[in-house]
Amino acid sequence: MSPPSRRQVLGWGLAGGAMTAAGAAGLLWGTGPRGGPGGGSGGTGGGDWGEPEVLTSAGGVLDLDLEAAPAAVGIDGRTAHVWAFNGTVPGPTLELSPGDTLRVRMTNGLGAPTNLHVHGLHVSPAGAGDNPFVTIEPGGTHDYEFVLPPDHPPGTYWYHPHHHGTVAEQLAAGLYGAIVVREAAPPPVSRERVLVVSDLALTAAGELAEPSVMERMMGREGSLVLVNGRRRPRLAAAPGERERWRIINACPSRFLRLGLDGQSVRLLARDLGRLHQPVEAGTVELAPGNRVDLLVEAAEGTSTLVASPVDRGAMPGMMGGRRPGGTGPVDLLTLEVTGGRAPALADVPAGPEPQDLRGVEVARRRTLDFAMGGMGGAMMRGDGSMMSFTVNGREFDAGRTDVDPAFGDVEEWTLVNSSPMDHPVHLHVWPMQVVSGGGGDDGAGDEPRWADVVTVPALGRVTVRVAFEGIAGRTVLHCHILDHEDLGMMATVEVR
Repeated sequence: MSPPSRRQVLGWGLAGGAMTAAGAAGLLWGTGPRGGPGGGSGGTGGGDWGEPEVLTSAGGVLDLDLEAAPAAVGIDGRTAHVWAFNGTVPGPTLELSPGDTLRVRMTNGLGAPTNLHVHGLHVSPAGAGDNPFVTIEPGGTHDYEFVLPPDHPPGTYWYHPHHHGTVAEQLAAGLYGAIVVREAAPPPVSRERVLVVSDLALTAAGELAEPSVMERMMGREGSLVLVNGRRRPRLAAAPGERERWRIINACPSRFLRLGLDGQSVRLLARDLGRLHQPVEAGTVELAPGNRVDLLVEAAEGTSTLVASPVDRGAMPGMMGGRRPGGTGPVDLLTLEVTGGRAPALADVPAGPEPQDLRGVEVARRRTLDFAMGGMGGAMMRGDGSMMSFTVNGREFDAGRTDVDPAFGDVEEWTLVNSSPMDHPVHLHVWPMQVVSGGGGDDGAGDEPRWADVVTVPALGRVTVRVAFEGIAGRTVLHCHILDHEDLGMMATVEVR
């Protein structure tokens, strides 16, 4: 397919207006307690709060079998027919330390090809590593081995399928899980909790709902928003306790602007990067794929973690004027703080000084343009879409190399968004330091801002620097509105 011309880009409105409006898919079930397990990470729990099984490395190795397959799970008192890792949504949490080796024998119990991506880990993309070009056919298995460097940054990461063309579908169906890389000296907290936020679209019978063509163009957002596979769970804490919340945005397209009124909240880390000093955070915004670690100092009373809507743009004429992310705030969970006051904890010590590439000599500067183009007519593509999604005017081709940094170089990239929708850009293997643009007004001041998903606003641009060090190999960068990736907004990166 040829890249879109300027004339075709002007066809956005025509393409959007040619589509008929559709009702929101999914089913909001009742709000009564599910009566599931209480407590998380060995701490106090309230009502139906629960976390996935935790699998921890021993002797520097974590070996596990992981199966992606259909499963019937309880969600909010009903049965939902989803796809899951090892039968649970989310899949097991994988707990590692820097220098560990993670070995996964993955079995495909689905009816379509799949594979596995360890999002954010700085590990080799070659062979049995974090290789997005692997295909596991239905009924097949693949042995992965991910070797973390001894200096791998501690933090909150996650895993999900990454077979091109099916990524959004498989993530939206329930295939995701958390990865925690431990610090040698973690900050003093009363307890940790892992919060995997996802959304789901179900029919009235509890089956997975098919997204419309429009929803794929915009990036699907399920109407059932979950935390650890539960709708509006309840947590309990005592006054004065300090909790560490590791929050993962595992939604295929939904942005999350999080706020927790009535509690003292500080930002400890974002994506892979621990801040040098935690900072007060009224709200934090996570694009799909982003993570944050929050320190919550519990104050007596009841508070709700709310995800406020984020306007991420729209194509003219699309969805009858509706915009994704504009359906109103969503209550994610309730925190009930009661009982006697907990003993005071020590202050949180400063983290390491983050690396700063702003004063480093740049070997090369590139511009990467993320664009959406109308097809200029009523004919649909074979995948049912009426738009092209490109990086530098080209749709994804696994056989082509698009970006070719030299090993050891630092490059500066200007990420340009020539479309009227936000595009969160994810680079595998190597993190990005934001030099200009990209939001991030989280109170951290001039401190270097590191991320592996960087939002490029509609008709805007962001400048990042990347140090291609430690690991060579071939991988990808793409929009983390995963429908956009599946429709072509992905490019190959080869470092050698």
